[in-house]
Amino acid sequence: MTIPLSLITLFFFLAREPELRLEVPLLVGISAAATMVLALVLYRGERRPWAWSPALILWVALILRLMFVLAPAQLSDDIYRYLWDGHNVLSGVNPYAAAPGAVVPPKQLRQIHAAINHKEYTTIYPPAAQFIFAAGTALCGTVAGLKAFLVLIDLALCALMMYLLRKVGLPAWRAVLYAWNPLPILEIAGSGHVDGAGMALFLAAFSLLLVYGGKRGGAACAGAVYAAAALVKLFPLVLGPVLFLLAPRPRRLHFLGGFCCGSLLLMIPFMPDLARILDSLAIYAKNWEFAGFAFKTLRGSTGSGNFARLALVSVLLLCVAALSRRVAVALEAPDGTDTDMRGRRALGTCYAVTMVLLLTTPTLQPWYALMLAALLPFAAGPAGIVLCWVVLLTYRVQIPYFILGQWIESGWVTAVVFLAPATAWGVGRLLSRRGGACPGPALSSSAER
Repeated sequence: MTIPLSLITLFFFLAREPELRLEVPLLVGISAAATMVLALVLYRGERRPWAWSPALILWVALILRLMFVLAPAQLSDDIYRYLWDGHNVLSGVNPYAAAPGAVVPPKQLRQIHAAINHKEYTTIYPPAAQFIFAAGTALCGTVAGLKAFLVLIDLALCALMMYLLRKVGLPAWRAVLYAWNPLPILEIAGSGHVDGAGMALFLAAFSLLLVYGGKRGGAACAGAVYAAAALVKLFPLVLGPVLFLLAPRPRRLHFLGGFCCGSLLLMIPFMPDLARILDSLAIYAKNWEFAGFAFKTLRGSTGSGNFARLALVSVLLLCVAALSRRVAVALEAPDGTDTDMRGRRALGTCYAVTMVLLLTTPTLQPWYALMLAALLPFAAGPAGIVLCWVVLLTYRVQIPYFILGQWIESGWVTAVVFLAPATAWGVGRLLSRRGGACPGPALSSSAER
């Protein structure tokens, strides 16, 4: 119980702080300590498995999250947009019909309306997210109520991880790499981000495909659930080729059919105004940037932001194609019919694709890394563990913004967010070549190559 108690104690001291935006160094320090504990857990656990029960893992995860649920969302104000959209859906108003800035809010929503960022833009969140916002808002219509709902989904994700870990032949204790990780605690319980719900649906789709993918109904259901995952946050779309290849050849069309039907069922209630999301997405794709080291380096060397964006998209697509081809060959290997091996290979590829996505995106908000954190229990390597912590350094921007109202991004932080996981990856490869021990199963070192 020493490790769970030490983590609870660390986060208790952080949760006591009334204003996290002024305590970013403390946040980074406590998160670093917790991440080092988890790294040691992984290193030792590969040699002497931990005896933690699933119930203990979930109870500790719940305690860590409860310390932040009732606190205001300080590090991000996205949750106010969630609440606005959720109230609209519950009231029968299409959230894509108009930007919040073009609407006079009813009296009971004025406080929420005032806290929304970028009111001039129509919501950027896809249809499945809107249903989640509506369900969470229906609980009590407050920040704490919506955060509590998202925490429940996050705990369900932790339980699903333990189930899937066993299905792919890995020990259930590895779920603590996500369940007790600082990133989901701060970003879901603290700030109320919806990304965890998207990954819960993604892993549900993966589980359906792995266990029931050989049946028509199983493959179709997996496709529909994956559609929901992609329509919570669009990022899981890059993992689609891996799921498609994981499906047995005779069932791939059923998987695609389920995906198309699921997408249509989620989108139809918001038609025709849903098309306006494309305007917001275009503005985001063309103009948004934050903590993207590769983007800033390319733009600085070429003088063109458009070229840099196109080049990075090309790199991402090439990496997705190459990694998908590699996993396709692996799944067709003589041992490719083994469920454990198929699952581990596919999850390892998802981990590698997600790493490439995070390192090439022009905009890297800390909560984007939740997608990687959800894959750590299956394919944890040094680079992934480091990235899930170092991305929190970007909250340095909150200090001048809170005090002076100035958004001043730090060049050295942007560089460190990229170079730290790259260095960890290099050191891990060097140790593995020399026969040294590197945290994680054999798959994890190959997943980061």
